[in-house]
Parts: sequence; C-alpha cells; structure tokens
Amino acid sequence: MNLRFQELDWRPTPMGVISLRVRWDPMAKAEVHEIKLDDDFLMSSLFVQGEIDVARLALTELHRGPVPDGGYDVVVGGLGLGHTALTVLEDPDVRSLVVVEALSEVVAWHEAELIPAGKRLTADPRCRLAQGDFFALAAGEDLDQQDPGRRFHAVVVDIDHSPRHLLNPAHAPFYEPDGVRRLLGHLHPGGVFALWSNDPPDEGYTEVLRQCFTDVRAEVVSFPNPYQEHPATNTVYLATAPPSD
Repeated sequence: MNLRFQELDWRPTPMGVISLRVRWDPMAKAEVHEIKLDDDFLMSSLFVQGEIDVARLALTELHRGPVPDGGYDVVVGGLGLGHTALTVLEDPDVRSLVVVEALSEVVAWHEAELIPAGKRLTADPRCRLAQGDFFALAAGEDLDQQDPGRRFHAVVVDIDHSPRHLLNPAHAPFYEPDGVRRLLGHLHPGGVFALWSNDPPDEGYTEVLRQCFTDVRAEVVSFPNPYQEHPATNTVYLATAPPSD
C-alpha cells in the first residue's frame, strides 16, 4: 500500500459514525484494517486472536461429544472483521453458519470485499450474513429470522467489550438471568455458548450463567501486543446447555 492511511468508507448510523480504514503499521510491518464507531475502536486486524479463540474454544467444547448427523449449526453474533466466522468455517463438521450483524454497513463491506475476510465468507455456501440486532433476536423466539424456531449447536458472541462494558445500554438484559434463560432456548441440549470479553474474568457473570448452564468457566487467552513488552489478554466465557432429560 502506498498510502500510510486510507479511509475506505464511513457512514452515519443510529449508533454514531462508523468507518473502515486501512493503514500501514510500521511496528507490525503490516497493513492493518480497523473499524471505528465515532472515536471508539471496535476492531483492529492487529488484535484478532481473541476473535479466533472464542470460536476455537466453542468448537472444542462441542467436539467433546458426538458430532450430530449432518454436522453442527452455529450462529455468531457480531461480524466485525470476520475472524470469528472464518474460524468456525475452518471446522469441517460445521454444517451451517449464520452471522448476525447489527450494522448493515459492516455486512456491505464484507460483501464488497473491502474487508479481506469478505471474499471467503461470501463464497462459502455454509455461511449466511444476516443483518439484524442479535440481542433483540436472542430475547425473542427466533435467532434465525429465515427459519423460525431453529435451534443451534453453538452460539458464539463477540459484540460488546465485556458483560459490563457495553456498546449500547439496551444490550444489558442479555447478560442478566432472564436473558440467559432466553439464550438457552436457542440451543440444542448439550449446545455451547461462548462469549468474548476484553475485560478480566467476572465472577458475577459466571454465576449468572450457572443459573441455567453447566460446565461454566472463564478462560483467559493471551497474545502478543506489538506496542507493549508483555502479552495482552482477553477472556472467553464458555457454558454448556444441560442435556435433555
């Protein structure tokens, strides 16, 4: 890339101005794609290990049991730069993936291949990018608007910064006991819920999950940070739906 910085697109949304840019990072010696909401950085391709790990750990939990006939059906809440979705699709046992993204602009960037992951996501017949409010859908009857009543083997979420640091206050009920109970209704028995967080483990949230789920834990994942001398860390919450009676 000849330019140090290029804004690929920006658009006003109800949540603020969202923008996509690419720049050359001299420390990482790489092109970096970034998504910003106003002045808040939502995603950077420099820091994608947490996005990858939340999907990797969810699928590892699923593989502790037998693979269902036909394979796994997975929903990802939050598209971002696409690394969570790409990691899900790397598993050959995944039959279908629905990625729910609130901002139509982000979906459009992937479809136009302005984001590198877009080409692979849109070409994979197992994957469907769906514009919608994941939290509103999770609170209702249908996570998949095209298939009412459908259940999933895994629900993987990477949207808010953490259960306490929300992009929108309207998301708060998802992290409360009633929201967790509604989430459980979208999973098959033995299905897995995985959540990415930028904050350290929150025992209060794991206790909320334990009200409905089994095998609840918060796993800290670490990865190099080119701007610091020590690794950065994220948290992945994992919880398993109880088996059927």
